[in-house]
Amino acid sequence: MKKILVPTDFSDNCNKAAKLAIEMAVLFNAEIHFLHQISTVVNWTKLTKTQEQNYPDTLAKIGIAKSKLRALDKEAEAKGLKSRTFLEFATDEDAIVEHSHNFNHDFIITGSKGIQNGFLKKLLGSNAQKIIRKARVPILVVKEDTVAFPFKDIVFVSDFKEDISNAFIELKSIAKKCNAKIHLLNINTTSDFNSVENGLQPIEEFLKHFPKLENYAMHVYNESTILGGIEKFEGSNNVDLIAMYTHSRKGLANVFSKSIAESVTNHSKKPVMTVHI
Repeated sequence: MKKILVPTDFSDNCNKAAKLAIEMAVLFNAEIHFLHQISTVVNWTKLTKTQEQNYPDTLAKIGIAKSKLRALDKEAEAKGLKSRTFLEFATDEDAIVEHSHNFNHDFIITGSKGIQNGFLKKLLGSNAQKIIRKARVPILVVKEDTVAFPFKDIVFVSDFKEDISNAFIELKSIAKKCNAKIHLLNINTTSDFNSVENGLQPIEEFLKHFPKLENYAMHVYNESTILGGIEKFEGSNNVDLIAMYTHSRKGLANVFSKSIAESVTNHSKKPVMTVHI
């Protein structure tokens, strides 16, 4: 983790995400960038200073955004970090992903409230979920719950039936820095018909790739859905961070599809990290 991007709308959850990003940047000695997007009624970059005066509300909004970005910048620099801020006149996840690619970010941390129910859910979605679909770097989304950092208990959710070593390596580096315990969780859904013993076997096989891993525990839960299994696990275990992987493969074998990762990110109140493989 060398360069962290923090897209923010200055909401409570995004502010929590920014504070977490600063703490993680300190831990990894990483550079941190704060990005805010503003929607304008005209192409703001084409206006002269005189023309800008015709839009006092937009000018005020830009002034407030710049002030809040400066405050984040100062907070990061006070921790000894190299920090940059960006104000863009766009409001879509494509611009965020493109910005991340252009500046070679290797980690994204942002906040989200999830999405509304019903019609608005179908129409709008959420920026965090859309970024998950398109970004190729790990994304950590902060939700309603208070963030406990350094993380002490991290749950890694997988069926452990394919090579997910790269995703696990990303998580392992965070766990090592935080001295956290990794909980490897396999959720047997109704389509699996596995016993707990059979559920442990793929975890044990997977761990053969990481013989030096010490601070971990294995868990198997039988639930009808992945999301239900995670919620049940959260109900009886300490969880500071949920980690999943996602990829673009289609078909019934793709248990951990982007839609599953998006659903978990939307419903869980805990921080959720997704790693694309």
